[in-house]
Amino acid sequence: MSSKWELKEKSTGELVATVEGDVWKSAQKKAFNKIKKNINIPGFRKGQAPAALIKKQVPVQNILLDAVDEVANKVLTDGVEEHNLWLVARPQLSIDEINEEKVILKFICAVKPEVKLGEYKNLPIKKKATRVTQKEVDAEVERLQQRYAEMEIKEEGAVENGDTAVIDFEGFKDGVAFDGGKGEDYPLEIGSGSFIPGFEEQIVGMNKGETKDVEVTFPENYGASDLAGQPAVFKVTVKEIKVKVLPEANDELVKEAKIKDVETLEDYRAYIKKNLSESKDRENEENFTNELLTKIVENAEVEIPDAMIDSETDQMVNEFKQRLSGQGFTLEQFVQVTGQSEDAIRNEMRTDAEKKVNVRLVLEAIAEAENFEISDEEVEAELKGIADQYGMPLEQVKQLISNDAVSYDLRQRKALELIKETAGK
Repeated sequence: MSSKWELKEKSTGELVATVEGDVWKSAQKKAFNKIKKNINIPGFRKGQAPAALIKKQVPVQNILLDAVDEVANKVLTDGVEEHNLWLVARPQLSIDEINEEKVILKFICAVKPEVKLGEYKNLPIKKKATRVTQKEVDAEVERLQQRYAEMEIKEEGAVENGDTAVIDFEGFKDGVAFDGGKGEDYPLEIGSGSFIPGFEEQIVGMNKGETKDVEVTFPENYGASDLAGQPAVFKVTVKEIKVKVLPEANDELVKEAKIKDVETLEDYRAYIKKNLSESKDRENEENFTNELLTKIVENAEVEIPDAMIDSETDQMVNEFKQRLSGQGFTLEQFVQVTGQSEDAIRNEMRTDAEKKVNVRLVLEAIAEAENFEISDEEVEAELKGIADQYGMPLEQVKQLISNDAVSYDLRQRKALELIKETAGK
């Protein structure tokens, strides 16, 4: 048995193996013995007829193909070991030549790609400083006021942005009323964007009791196909105008919100500033990390086999299905509601999958280049941290997560920490 390996493009190559001699003869014999057990010939017990007679009943090609099954796994294992291959997906098997004397098997193998690292230390990227402005704090205070606002009838004046217009409306396409286009006493907050684009803007300036034709064009992606992208006219009557009256921002308003350890307006402002600062810091940290990861991938050279991306995509799709299931939905229901096809969802995820695989490979290469080692104590500490986080017994966590998986993740983490620590210097 001999084999040769040839790397093609995108970290995919051909492992070609020739099986002949005693190995191939033995495989054929095993295949024949399995086949003959299921052969019925009149006058003989099942599987007990003479071999010569059975062979007349079984095409040689069937025996040869079953013999391939007998040797394929061993041939692949030996070839992978001989050529030091790191497979990242199940190989595709084809038969180049087959007869009673020999068989030539071809395995299309996706292997772990080689990563040529570029610059990954001292990258000219800095984390954005976290700053919370007075304007941002004031805006949050106003949101609290909005939450406890009351609506009052506007006795005088026209509809303004921010007002709520109570309207009757009916929609017409080519002069004919269409289904679902009619409403009465509908409270429409002007500026909310809850109606078709262009509708709310035309209500501004109308007075109580006024009727007006509002001309709009439905969006191209509108749910009703007969209306999508089509012009329409709505006959609108303003029956009432309401204005939002905000309460005064004071200690009493803050107490109504019932926030723990927050009693005064001053406390609330400090609370807002702290939350905004933490939120911005998390966002800045995430953006900083993503920018660094994008840069190290750009600086590196790697050809990812399609099989790796496909596998990652499959995992992402399955995780998405699980999240939907947790919310009581199926992927089919999600497709119906959103109008997206399953192929479109998968293609979108495939783009993200390629990015994830790319980042993972580059971080792995950095960890190798830096000779990062993970101690048993570090692995144990990480497993204990996971156990504490999820309130699970440590031994149970150890059964679910292998030490190798933990070690791999820690090496990736160390590589990322190195990139971040040296950035901007």
